[in-house]
Amino acid sequence: MRRLQALALATAALIALPLAAQPVPAPDAGGTTPPVPLLWQVSDADNSLYLLGSFHLLKSTDYPVSADVEAAFSDAERLVFEVAPAELTDPSTGMKMLTASGFEDGRTLSEVLDAKQLAGLDALLEPTGQSAAMLEAFEPWFVNLSIVIGMSQRLGFSGEEGLDQYLIRRSAEAGKPASGLETIDEQLASLDNMPMDEQVSALVELIDDPKGLKTDLLRMHDAWRAGDVDAMHALAVDEMRAKTPESYRLVNVARNDAWVPQLRAMLDAPGEDDVLVVVGAMHLLGEDGVVEKLRAEGLDVVRVCSACEAP
Repeated sequence: MRRLQALALATAALIALPLAAQPVPAPDAGGTTPPVPLLWQVSDADNSLYLLGSFHLLKSTDYPVSADVEAAFSDAERLVFEVAPAELTDPSTGMKMLTASGFEDGRTLSEVLDAKQLAGLDALLEPTGQSAAMLEAFEPWFVNLSIVIGMSQRLGFSGEEGLDQYLIRRSAEAGKPASGLETIDEQLASLDNMPMDEQVSALVELIDDPKGLKTDLLRMHDAWRAGDVDAMHALAVDEMRAKTPESYRLVNVARNDAWVPQLRAMLDAPGEDDVLVVVGAMHLLGEDGVVEKLRAEGLDVVRVCSACEAP
């Protein structure tokens, strides 16, 4: 998996920004088998947290959701996302995105890529009607992720069909409160603070091997639909952690570390409110994921997966 493609599992803001309120997708008339959810539950004496791994770009054929997800949604009195839905749709968020995606030191894209790399980027962008010159003001992480999102859309994926967006709409229709684990400023800072050398190397890897992007995206989607934790970890975590370690720390580990105390506080809060927490699937996987971090605090976190149970 090309390193920054994993950001599609870790950052909801970029994908969600262009979205206005949309109707909830109707269940697929063809009887599509629901995806096997990446869903965990942790409980105390009086309430439960459900932790659901989202894929931020999906298709209408990825619905309906499984009975396990429906049950968690029904049980929850409120939902929590990476960023509060109200903040994602705030008019100021778009300007914050533009500010974060640009060079703070006055440099341009052509100053961090060489002539061969720029030519490769032009070739990659040509079918879309864009050019490297049109992206001159943007940092490599933004260019990289924009290419990934564009390719995803050409493959039929859509941010408005993403699981988090779907559940944001469901929560609004059901009158269930929805909040966030971090602000848009905090999420954008995790992207903007990635080291420039790691941003460049990840973009160059994409430029040098653009044909592999389609395969990678489809493999990751298949693994998510199958609820395959090991495959998802290999695709979304391993290479990014090995090749761009500081970027990985910023977009995954540091954010997970900031979320765990909040999740623990939700569980420890008085009352009997259950909470459904929906975050990019990457945040729940492996030793750096929220699930293992909660287990390390002595909590019993169990996977909820009817489809995983032996007949």
